[in-house]
Parts: sequence; structure tokens; C-alpha cells
Amino acid sequence: MAATVQDMIMLLGDSITQGGWEPHGFAQQLAYVYNRKLDVINRGMSGYNTEWIIPVLEQCFAKKNERTNLPNIRLLTIWLGANDAAQLPTRQHVPLDKYRANLRTLVRTVTSPDSPRYSPEARVLLLTPPPMSETMWARRQAAKVPPRMLDRKFDVTKAYAEAVREVAGELGVHVVDVWTAIWERADEKEERLAEYLSDGLHLTENGYKVVFEILMKAITTHFPEMDPDKLQPVFSYFDQIDDDDPRSSLQRRDAFGI
Repeated sequence: MAATVQDMIMLLGDSITQGGWEPHGFAQQLAYVYNRKLDVINRGMSGYNTEWIIPVLEQCFAKKNERTNLPNIRLLTIWLGANDAAQLPTRQHVPLDKYRANLRTLVRTVTSPDSPRYSPEARVLLLTPPPMSETMWARRQAAKVPPRMLDRKFDVTKAYAEAVREVAGELGVHVVDVWTAIWERADEKEERLAEYLSDGLHLTENGYKVVFEILMKAITTHFPEMDPDKLQPVFSYFDQIDDDDPRSSLQRRDAFGI
């Protein structure tokens, strides 16, 4: 099977990232604006926490001594915490200090020169988990067969969102504050979260719209070279094709014009 010929944006996360492929999801919108320039790869794993996603990331980035001329991952978004914040005895729970340590490991796997998977061409963004609604999630849990207890708390998830900000500041990477963006748009009222959350945890179309907007703002602000309007298509637009010798004008180009 032929390899992709375009450099990539990789989205690493849990079910909220996985759901980014839903109609009007943030991953779908990213794929649209970067169409023909960068491929969007969704590695959202439903139910995963930071402990379980580390081996996945390690297999997504080749070791330095195993690299070929394959395309590079130009942007890595890391969006976990909703499951880590689950309460015991839920097996997805990761203690807050361990969560911070796992975030450091994920970032340093890609950004540290000492890492065998160091990727200097990759930019990293950390996303905070969104706020959750205990009322909505409790209703969802009660409807399961057999019924389940409420296993997530608003204030606990908030603490995990704050941990993302702390780790981002510590490591010098940029953060996309999904928590604050959605909470403020809900006027800081739990009952208003229903516009952005489908079940108290996962996002609606409006929730993903917020994520896409603030993610694109972060990209264009912190990594202006990745603004999709500044990239060129990997293969020429049709009006640039040489009719007499199409093959010569249809060679793969670097989207960044390098």
C-alpha cells in the first residue's frame, strides 16, 4: 500500500478526539481547511487515559535511526483528561500527579532532543478537557443496564484542566483552553452546558465548533507558518498544470514551500 505523500497533523486523545470525525467535528473541519496541504490523522481512542495512550504515541513516531523519507508529523495535538479524571473504582482513573507526569512524557517523547523519537519539525499543542455536567452524566449513567453510579465530578475535571495549563507552562508548549472557552460561552452555568455537551461529557456540534475556532486561533497565532492560507497544495491546482507535459508539473511539493 502506498504511503501518504503529505505531511500530517496528528490528533491524539480519547473519545472526544475520536468523535472529531463526526459531522461538523473539529477533526473534520481541520481536514477541510488543510485539504491538499496536510493530512489530518485522528488517533483518538475511546476510553483511553494518558497511561494507555503513551504506547500508542510511541508507535506513531518512528525512532530517529529508523526514519525514511516518509512525510513528517508537523503538528501534534494532545487532548486527554476526561477519562483520567474519572473517580475510583473506575479503571480509567489516573491520579492527578501521575496525570501530570504522563503529560510530560507525551510532550517530551516528541520535543526532547534526548528522546529516541525526537521530532524537531513537530509542533505540539496541549488541549484541556472540557467542563462536564454532573447532572447530564448522572442521567446517562442511570440509564445504563445495569445502572451505574456517577463517576465524574465537575470540580475534579476542572483540576485536571488546570494541570494541563500547569504542564504546558512548565514545558514551554502552548495550551488550547477548551475548558475556559466552553464554560464562558455557557455563562458559567451548568444548565447551559447542554448546548455544548451531548451527554455531560462528549461534545455536540456546537462544542466542536468552539474547539475548532480556538484551535485554529492557536495555530495561526503560535505557528503562523501553519496557517492553511499560507501553505501551498502538495500537488498543483489544475490551472497550473502544463498541458504539454503534465507529469513535470505534477510532482509532489512541500506544502511549506521548502
